[in-house]
Amino acid sequence: MARINLLLLLAVVATALYLVHTQYQSRQLYTELDRVQQEARRLELDRDRLQVEKRAQATPLRVEKLAKEQLQMRTTSPAITQYVRPDGSVIPAVAPVAPAMPATTGAKPAAKPPAKPAARPVTATRAAP
Repeated sequence: MARINLLLLLAVVATALYLVHTQYQSRQLYTELDRVQQEARRLELDRDRLQVEKRAQATPLRVEKLAKEQLQMRTTSPAITQYVRPDGSVIPAVAPVAPAMPATTGAKPAAKPPAKPAARPVTATRAAP
């Protein structure tokens, strides 16, 4: 009978130690979970702050200011725009003004210049150094 009591006592002590160990692990895991959730909240706040900052940095007025100041770019106008044909040749957007011809009697009026072929405009230009 004493052996059975001793065996049961050992079983109760082992179970109690296992229970204490399990509770300790549970508390550690809960603490780690709480710490990770706080970190996630902090990262979410950082992400939101960075998105607001990104939107503030990408305003059209700021981009134009940086393009003018740092890249020495200027806005396009017909005087500085050039069109690039698909074959790579470049034509100006504004036709150069022809020098005035002396008036002669009986001269035929000048023919209209041919229409420009389809071309892509070059929109970003740099100021000459």
